Amino acid sequence: MLFHQLRDMREDKDLTQAQMAKFLQIHQTTYSDYEIGKLNVPIDVFIKLAEFYNTSIDFLAGVTDNSTRYK
Repeated sequence: MLFHQLRDMREDKDLTQAQMAKFLQIHQTTYSDYEIGKLNVPIDVFIKLAEFYNTSIDFLAGVTDNSTRYK
């Protein structure tokens, strides 16, 4: 599964993969593998990303097109 939203949201904030990896305290190659779907994104990482982007995990995973965060 490809997580296009991960890449798109990162690029919308003009961030590099290296910057996101540093924020998540992981290697840049690991983050890259998340974006291309080579590695599954652990739930704790999804939670951090959803909070960072103020969106839902469903949106980041491509389950929905609605980027509104759940209450």
